[in-house]
Amino acid sequence: MTEYKMFEGCTIGNRIPFIEAASRKVFDKLGIETSQAPFSCCPDPTGMKSFDNDAWLAMGARNLSIAEGEGKDIISLCNGCTNTLRGVQHQLKHDSLKKDKVNAELSKIGKNYKGSIDVKHFVDVLKDEIGIDKIKGAITKPLSGLKVACHPGCHYMRPAEWMESDDPLRPTNLKELVAASGATVVDYDELALCCGSAVTNAYEEHGMANLKKKMDSIKNAGANAIVVNCPACFQQLDTRQRDLSKMFETEYDIPVLYLTELYALAMGISPDDIGLKFHRVRLKMDL
Repeated sequence: MTEYKMFEGCTIGNRIPFIEAASRKVFDKLGIETSQAPFSCCPDPTGMKSFDNDAWLAMGARNLSIAEGEGKDIISLCNGCTNTLRGVQHQLKHDSLKKDKVNAELSKIGKNYKGSIDVKHFVDVLKDEIGIDKIKGAITKPLSGLKVACHPGCHYMRPAEWMESDDPLRPTNLKELVAASGATVVDYDELALCCGSAVTNAYEEHGMANLKKKMDSIKNAGANAIVVNCPACFQQLDTRQRDLSKMFETEYDIPVLYLTELYALAMGISPDDIGLKFHRVRLKMDL
């Protein structure tokens, strides 16, 4: 099995480390080998990129050059990090002047970006390299009875020109992977709708309206859990439900799980061992 350089990202490492814990335990079960590297922030694919694209390219290229130095591909636990690192690769592949400018900056710290490795989202590794059959083989406590609404998130699918992971309007990868846990996947109208995370930070009223539309659709579909593969989406859906309930005087109480947390539970790992108690909305089922 290929060894990857693990890119946890800032949000998971600093704010929701229990997701990293679950991911590492699941990777161990499935034989996904990872090692550490002194990566920095990716950096952010919306804010930082909008303010200073050149700095965004240089920081992203530095991270990529570290993995290139060991000749290892990156596995990312985060939609935004994957999007940034692939986006940097895309820009520098198609603009030699930008690549030369970035390498002039990197030379000051003894680095050089070549474009020689790949950046893989953990969802794609699970689906395309591990495979549904091997995942099913590792499941010891199928989560039958759990009705799950999937939310793959914007940055996993868009822009398709460099993400190339799933259909941005009719995504299926996360649904197929969730079904492997034994849970029932619930379809809902707003599957491809943004959770509103980035918008909420700047324009709370509009971001929360987006979240309400998403949550109403999930609630009406009868889901009793939401599964995500993005830390920003996790935080928006898990931590803002109480705010949403107060703002619109409607009860929202739907637990949110990272895909690797869902798998950890289905593989017989204790909820305490993956820090499930740190979620704002608790999962209510016998495990």
